[in-house]
Amino acid sequence: MGGDNGILVEGLAREFKGGIKAVDGIDLQVAPGEIYGFLGPNGAGKSTTVLMLVTLLPPSGGRASVAGLDVTTQGPAIRRTIGAALQEAALDDFLTGWEHIDLQGGLHGMSKAECRTRGEALLDRVGLSDAAGRKVGGYSGGMKRRLDLALALLHGPRVLFLDEPTTGLDPQSRSALWAEVERLAREDGVTVFLTTQYLEEADVLADRVGIIDHGKIVAEGTPSALKAEIGGVALEATPVNPNDKERLAASLAPFGEPAAGSPKSVAVRLASGAEALADVVRALDADGISVSDLQLHQPSLDDVFLEKTGRSLEGGGDDAEDSGDAAATPAPEPAAR
Repeated sequence: MGGDNGILVEGLAREFKGGIKAVDGIDLQVAPGEIYGFLGPNGAGKSTTVLMLVTLLPPSGGRASVAGLDVTTQGPAIRRTIGAALQEAALDDFLTGWEHIDLQGGLHGMSKAECRTRGEALLDRVGLSDAAGRKVGGYSGGMKRRLDLALALLHGPRVLFLDEPTTGLDPQSRSALWAEVERLAREDGVTVFLTTQYLEEADVLADRVGIIDHGKIVAEGTPSALKAEIGGVALEATPVNPNDKERLAASLAPFGEPAAGSPKSVAVRLASGAEALADVVRALDADGISVSDLQLHQPSLDDVFLEKTGRSLEGGGDDAEDSGDAAATPAPEPAAR
């Protein structure tokens, strides 16, 4: 199963107490050197999937391999091969950045010289060289996430798991992390499995994305191909008078199929594209409907999710993962980074 740096998942499932299926028989394949974006709202099954792939949670069914190694029978070998920066950074506020590097290197059996050389390069790469001697308790959230990434990369992993890596980061820190992840895949050939709720993150980084909802993968493909499935540009109009919403919908109906819009507006997917805008304006004028806002929207990954599941990707979701058996999830082993 799987290639040297790839990931192969077949029928993977995880059920918690009470019959809660956090992951419900998913199939996916990630090619060596690929950045795979795993999208979905909280509770969709993203983090549970990652915990199984990094061997911190046993599957209830199916099988999976990471870098050609079976997750149920070759856990120690997988943990030596991968890097993982999970949602909660396992950092000690009383240790300095360098002390974290030395500790992580020791856990991986690296020599002091190797650890120092590799650590210097990584700390410089993530912009923490000047802060490496300071205790982590004084780091910002972005600095902690960047240190966690450096620790995950210290032993030169072939596969990197990033679980919501930019949650809570400022735009500058997020862009810096994006650049480093892309460099790892393009220049070093590292396979990256990225879970995220941020559509822009998936669009910027991912070669392919999989969208998971209620434990099942509901769509998969390149971002551009998935958006192309939705169709053309959408037009969203907001009437000046809220009572005109039904009349507005009737005026826009000839121009395309209904699309998702805000509660105060009406939206349609334009059958003939953006060039229909002038005709729309003339129709609204002829019907005596005044609008306060008129916008064109290109298809997005959120549109894909909405079409596949009937709800918006960002911000939604019953947290089925968190309602599972927390005791069934073992504490992360240091070497699993």
